[in-house]
Amino acid sequence: MVTPFLIASHLYKSFNHHKAVNDVSFTIEEGEIFGLLGPNGAGKTTTIRILSTILPPDKGEVIIGGYSIKEHPDTARRLIGVCPQDLALYPELSAMDNLIFFGRMEGLSGKQAREQALINLELVGLSERAKEKVEKYSGGMKRRVNLAIALMGNPKILFLDEPTVGIDPQSRNNIFETILSLCDKGVTILYTTHYMEEADRLCQRVAIMDAGQIVAMDTPYKLKSQIGDPEKTTLEDVFLKLTGRTLRD
Repeated sequence: MVTPFLIASHLYKSFNHHKAVNDVSFTIEEGEIFGLLGPNGAGKTTTIRILSTILPPDKGEVIIGGYSIKEHPDTARRLIGVCPQDLALYPELSAMDNLIFFGRMEGLSGKQAREQALINLELVGLSERAKEKVEKYSGGMKRRVNLAIALMGNPKILFLDEPTVGIDPQSRNNIFETILSLCDKGVTILYTTHYMEEADRLCQRVAIMDAGQIVAMDTPYKLKSQIGDPEKTTLEDVFLKLTGRTLRD
């Protein structure tokens, strides 16, 4: 039996007695796009911060590529790329210079960083505007640069935290195509969103979070089948049925 690429076991994290993550467990197979869904405040971002070694859990364990983030955090971290919900860019620099800077931070040589930057900018459809300052970019283009930065260092697993919030349809479609092409190359992806239609389109399996807990986990088709005709039911219908709340409450 093949071991999952990521194993999260019984994760807990509290802030001032508020349980942001409350006994969360799931696995992600190598090359899978796994959706972590829920409204703002459900615990998705806190979970990603734990998985990416930024935030230590109060309890629980995470294994990535066979490495415990507690026992071998540096080794595990080298396998991870993170595309945060908040833009992590230097607006006064060009897209190319942003990628080179973050590539050097990942330990790449100047030559390696430039070569990787060219590949990543091509992947997100921004090669022709690589030398323009990011401050001149649209919101959607900035999101695409954010994704390109997360790919510096060729991560084996990519954490995407709300990568399409507030962007134009062209950039959204470009991000979708990029994600699917990465999956074809064997990259493992954790995708968090509160746009359920995106998860239905992209993810092989999804976990629905509410109030710090996973309340359901399966393929989108099977989750929809539990409450009605899967061709007519949406994942948002599933969420409403499970939690009694609308997705953006």
